[in-house]
Amino acid sequence: MNLYFYENQVNGVLFMNKELISIVLPVYNETAGIQKTIDVLLDYCQNRPEHYELIFVNDGSTDQTETILKENALAHPSVRLVSFSRNFGQQLAISAGLHYAQGTAVVVMDADLQDPPSIIATMIDKWHQGYDVVAGQRQQREGETFFKKASASLFYRLLRQITSVHMPLDTGDFRLMDRRVVTVLNQMPETDPFLRGMVSWLGFKQTTVHYVRQERASGETKYTLRKMLKLATDGLVSFSMVPLKLAQWLGGLLLLGALASLIVGVVNGFTLGVEIALFSLMIGGFILITLGILGNYVGRIFMQSRGRPLYVVSETYGFDEQITPQHQVSHTSPYVLKKTAGK
Repeated sequence: MNLYFYENQVNGVLFMNKELISIVLPVYNETAGIQKTIDVLLDYCQNRPEHYELIFVNDGSTDQTETILKENALAHPSVRLVSFSRNFGQQLAISAGLHYAQGTAVVVMDADLQDPPSIIATMIDKWHQGYDVVAGQRQQREGETFFKKASASLFYRLLRQITSVHMPLDTGDFRLMDRRVVTVLNQMPETDPFLRGMVSWLGFKQTTVHYVRQERASGETKYTLRKMLKLATDGLVSFSMVPLKLAQWLGGLLLLGALASLIVGVVNGFTLGVEIALFSLMIGGFILITLGILGNYVGRIFMQSRGRPLYVVSETYGFDEQITPQHQVSHTSPYVLKKTAGK
């Protein structure tokens, strides 16, 4: 049974015989709805027996999001802010939040209230039953286009078929993780993380809870088609060698196609020039596809080998000065430019 008691002083608050639950929320240009999100989460926390810390990771917002979060971090002891020097992406924002989280369990969720905070209570109950990871599984997605629903459904099912890691269908990053899971996850500094896959790869005792994903309370989604495709590519390349094997299969098909075209050409009296042109087009297409697949893998090796920090933290609010990321500056750690601002 994963029931812990947090008996320590964090940010001047003494937690005795109560669990500290960290909630990590990546944020990017959410001025229209971030205050409502904070209010809803604070209301939820006040009505629960556990203690909570809300860690908002500002992923280089260019609107008033950071200002609103700073004001709330100064006004509420449970609100904390980690601010990036620029936009590094949602997955790395979550990674930063996990490094700063102090809780015995950590919940990851979006900051647009599409993931209902009430589900966290159900996740905690499952955690108390002995599960190390409790993921939110979407039964329905409100307010999303048919294309997004269909493409997401297809992606999860394709990923399950071509990887050896069991990933629950229709689950995003909304999940609760036990402290020991987070500790191991923090030791996996990948430059292009696909966190939901990494958590599944870790193993431990995992389960899901069903919920209906709500329509955005306000604002517009920041997850463009380009970002969706990048995330899908990260998942496919990070957890499967099938794309590399695809080159072999394409090579075999190309050979068969070339032989077939030659036979058809002989039978129908095609000229040699037409035969050569068809064969050259097939060879060129095969080479370009293969280079693209190889480039994805080699490019990730290059990015990982450069040794740059995963992200740069410009400043933090709401933390004691002694609280810093679990991994200090190194070739795989975040880089902190500015001293932490306490309460």
